[in-house]
Amino acid sequence: MMVKLLRQWYRFLDLPVQCSSWYRARLKEELIERHAARTTLQRLSETSDVFYILGRAQCDGYPLRRPPAANCLKHLPIYAYMICKYTSRWVFYRTAAFSCGSGSWRQVREVVNPHRDFKIREVASRHAVDLSKFERVCHALRQVWPLLP
Repeated sequence: MMVKLLRQWYRFLDLPVQCSSWYRARLKEELIERHAARTTLQRLSETSDVFYILGRAQCDGYPLRRPPAANCLKHLPIYAYMICKYTSRWVFYRTAAFSCGSGSWRQVREVVNPHRDFKIREVASRHAVDLSKFERVCHALRQVWPLLP
């Protein structure tokens, strides 16, 4: 049941499918970050990133390794955190694009960390949104938006 729900969630995000090397590189980065995490919140966040990339790779047809069981009680907090974190980012970018008057805000499907200004600039350029306006809107939204680390 949970696996089916997660698959539907990945489809809802509708992120572009990447090449297999992209998933492997992201997993390697996330595992390094997970290993470096020191606090409980950092470990939760980085573990959710690992779960996310494993699930996304599998859903996109590039299974790297089997994602941890979603119906296991010890993994439920990680999956819950992951869904909240990435859904919040996805909605954040769509809201920012809409607020900038972008006619193609519905095509904005991004989950990168909006606390990093260079990521905001990358998103703006990928979606042909006015960069200075998008940055201003994102900075204002970050003051009130419930983004998880």
